Amino acid sequence: MIPVILSGGSGSRLWPLSRKLYPKQFIALHTDKTLFQETALRLKKLRLDDPIVVCNEEHRFIVAENMQNIGHKARNIVLEPAGRNTAPAIAAAAIIAMKDGDDPLLMILSADHVIEDVNAFAASTKTAEELAAKGHMVTFGIKPSHAHTGYGYIEMGESICNNAHEISEFKEKPDKATAEEFIKSGKYLWNSGMFCFKASSYLAELEKYQPELLKYARASVEAAKNDLDFNRLDKGSFEQCPDIAIDYAVMEHTDSGVVVGLDASWSDIGSWDSVWEVSAKDDNSNVCKGDIITNGSKNNYIYSKDRLISVLNVSDLVIIDTQDALLVADKNSVQDIKLIVNKLKQDKRSEILHHKTVYRPWGHYTSISQGERHQAKRICVKPNAKLSLQKHLHRSEHWVVVRGTAKVTKGEETFLLSENESVYLPIGVVHALENPGKIDLEIIEVQTGSYLGEDDIIRLEDLYGRA
Repeated sequence: MIPVILSGGSGSRLWPLSRKLYPKQFIALHTDKTLFQETALRLKKLRLDDPIVVCNEEHRFIVAENMQNIGHKARNIVLEPAGRNTAPAIAAAAIIAMKDGDDPLLMILSADHVIEDVNAFAASTKTAEELAAKGHMVTFGIKPSHAHTGYGYIEMGESICNNAHEISEFKEKPDKATAEEFIKSGKYLWNSGMFCFKASSYLAELEKYQPELLKYARASVEAAKNDLDFNRLDKGSFEQCPDIAIDYAVMEHTDSGVVVGLDASWSDIGSWDSVWEVSAKDDNSNVCKGDIITNGSKNNYIYSKDRLISVLNVSDLVIIDTQDALLVADKNSVQDIKLIVNKLKQDKRSEILHHKTVYRPWGHYTSISQGERHQAKRICVKPNAKLSLQKHLHRSEHWVVVRGTAKVTKGEETFLLSENESVYLPIGVVHALENPGKIDLEIIEVQTGSYLGEDDIIRLEDLYGRA
């Protein structure tokens, strides 16, 4: 059985911590590991094979680094050139999994779920595996703990075996009264978005219900190109796939669908109140991440990136403080964060895309100061990593090494700089920065010029295929 980790979400409901270019699956919300790493580590506990990971092209190096940092590897990292929801992503994974003539079982998992009880998950997985081997299309239904209105529901039909039922009907996210009726009846499970089936079974169902999707998914895999350790799907073909979830494309129509119950302290951590629910709390039910002082306050989720937050005589709040944005919200209204996110999109604000610290395949940089004609950054380059050979048309740069050793290319020259040494790079000069050492290289970069945008970079050579 091959796990398939879907890592294409943007996690906008956890703004401002989650951003488009660094979404929630790559953030350590629950433990000291990111949600993506927790998912990968869980697979090892179940003794499953290395996963196929399907992710956004912009997240490819973050995925690779997340795997590397826990000593794991992916069978394949598949890059989506455009977001087309889960049905096309799973189709591409299934086609790739069958390329060598095999017909493996696929375990479809989201990169951003919390599952506390791994033993219970293993037991449900075993049941799903047995049913999928017989040709069933299996989805996992979560035993509900309360009348949640943020999840879809699955109505259970006839029992097939212990803990498995036919699927009677999928239900959209209900209102509070309907959700309470669902819970009272005992016939409903939360829709987890996790699945198990043979690769061939899924493709056969697509052929039946979504032939156009299957056609373009096959074309995107056939025309895919290898890029370093990544499998880049063909953009033109993949963009022709309908934007549709597997539930609507297949599971609501198939005659082979079954649901396996899962009672394993599961959460999709889809909003700040659900993060609060799964996190360790103090005696007043506050969750405090960072330098926090509370007095007379309870039931709050408080996160601080860099500074002290003091909270006095308030309850049921979510307070998230990052380097460039502060959120204060009623914990019972956090589903409405999408209104803030939509406003940021409308105003084309950078706070929706990335933090002040921006991650690159070679390391990261943090904006320190910015004015009309200047910008200062702290740049960190990993050992043996190198920025692209590049030039700028509108800005000059001054680099000061504050830690480590820098190998600098300036025009036709190449030389080393040590701590407290600097170099000036005029407008138009071809240049590159490399870390030849064994510790992180840190420099302070001061840019000056008429335009300081990131799109004023003309890459001539790049180790990471971005030129």
